[in-house]
Amino acid sequence: MSGYLNELTLRLAIGAANLAPDLRDSHARWLQQCQRGDGGFAGREGESDPYYTAFALRALWILDRLEEPVAARAGEFLRQRMARRDSVIDLISLIFAAAILEMATGEVVISDDDTTWRKKVADMLATLRCDDGGFAKTPEGRAGSTYQTFLTVLCHELMDVPVPDVEGITRFLDSQRHEDGGYLEIRVAKRAGVNPTAAAIGTLKTLGRLDVSDQSDTAEFLLEMQSQEGGLSANTRIPFADLLSSFTGLTTLVDLAAADQLSLPRLRQYAESMQAPGGGFVGFALDQTPDVEYTFYGLATLAMCAGLNPSQ
Repeated sequence: MSGYLNELTLRLAIGAANLAPDLRDSHARWLQQCQRGDGGFAGREGESDPYYTAFALRALWILDRLEEPVAARAGEFLRQRMARRDSVIDLISLIFAAAILEMATGEVVISDDDTTWRKKVADMLATLRCDDGGFAKTPEGRAGSTYQTFLTVLCHELMDVPVPDVEGITRFLDSQRHEDGGYLEIRVAKRAGVNPTAAAIGTLKTLGRLDVSDQSDTAEFLLEMQSQEGGLSANTRIPFADLLSSFTGLTTLVDLAAADQLSLPRLRQYAESMQAPGGGFVGFALDQTPDVEYTFYGLATLAMCAGLNPSQ
């Protein structure tokens, strides 16, 4: 697994070990019950796909509940998906899920000898490169996406394939930086957001180009996103918090050495309040249906808080 994702996942696993056993057990059972007959995991509707499968496996791993029977079935599902023409996000998710399985249980999905498949993926990702130095969501895109650039850089690292033109990516990210300290998702966006900001900082960290001393205004931007609920909002125009923004914002503040300026007890209480009665997490206060993606974000937020302040 890549250095960035390996460090983050291990940090979450250490923090999750400090969570109450009944909480870990409840959500682990819920996640295991979500696995479908084909070995994959799905969202709130539709068939199994690599995107939700990666989130479920990652959540089970940080809970230390990714057991061999679950892993074997998931591995078979992912191997079958390798032959399909999936979307870019599903392809990246497949690579990530495969890395999780191999590191956690030794289940091999993508053989080290399979250089042909890796080359095909790298060639496909190259078609997403834009003149601005970033990567678009589709080959037809003309402007880079901060989030897609982050995913593409991680994908290259997971495959152990060098990212071309790192300087171009760095220049692209600098162009996405907003005057308030946050980062834009696309160049025509009117305001910065927590998630593109997290993607930008994550990309810089992965590439070894993160200068924390140059990101004080970015930390301030993220700190201002903590709402009255305790969680973080996606941007200044959204009046409520959500688990995705709460997790990505907290992770980024940790990378910027500024998490101690956040109210961790309030953030922890917010994440706990997003738990569904039968297991799993919902995404925000008005949401009613848990899914595996938000369950990962909920568990990861609680694990990060526990790792930063085990006594709470």
